[in-house]
Amino acid sequence: MKKLYCLIIFGIALSATSCVDITEQYTFKANGACNVAYDFDMSRAVGVLMNLMADSVITTPQFAMVKDTTMNLYNALPDSTQYKMNKDETELAKNSELAIAMNLKRRQMRVSVTHHSSTPGDMEYYLQRLAKLAGDSKFSRSAKNTKMLAGFNAQQLLAGQDCYAYQITPHKFYRIVDRKRFNSFVSRTQSTFAMAKAMLIEMPYKVVLNFAKPVKKINESKIVMLSADRKQVILQTNMDEIIKNPNLMNLKIDF
Repeated sequence: MKKLYCLIIFGIALSATSCVDITEQYTFKANGACNVAYDFDMSRAVGVLMNLMADSVITTPQFAMVKDTTMNLYNALPDSTQYKMNKDETELAKNSELAIAMNLKRRQMRVSVTHHSSTPGDMEYYLQRLAKLAGDSKFSRSAKNTKMLAGFNAQQLLAGQDCYAYQITPHKFYRIVDRKRFNSFVSRTQSTFAMAKAMLIEMPYKVVLNFAKPVKKINESKIVMLSADRKQVILQTNMDEIIKNPNLMNLKIDF
């Protein structure tokens, strides 16, 4: 297993095009409901890796692992955690889904977490609790596979959601970075991101917000784009730039 791990690291290090695509997408409905999805797609990095691996490595049991499952996040929580949850937390988890798709031979590795909120208040509550739920679920154990193959794990990035203060109403979406929490997050994950950077793994990060109404006002930012009909906002950067300047992730949108 140690030999295989070294070959994986070496293979990724040889490629400057290895890529982990991170997308955070919100869809706001006219009735106030909102869907959010966090998607971590490591397929391109795996594809590059597979082109570099010898057949003797690709035929090992580790590369034969296949996982394609979608589960309710509440059911993914251990009983000990479920017993401690209040009514609101239980409802939050039951309205969330965790999906893991991994098939290395087909060059596929993707993890996503989705949630539906019926009101803006529910969405704000969810976003403030997401990091803890991800840490308590089976997701935290499944994510170890992504760390081995891509130099980080998606759970750590979801934990970073705890770095934001949210204000969400029927007419606004505000997200401001808490610098103290962010610095703590970077300190906890420093070795992981350093490893990914050393292996030349790019981590583009995109935030997409779709609105039922045109946006009236948005904070100025060089990395934020507004569609022609003013109903879609796209923030596009990468994890390296976020670590250098976390304020890039600040959003103040009135719609």
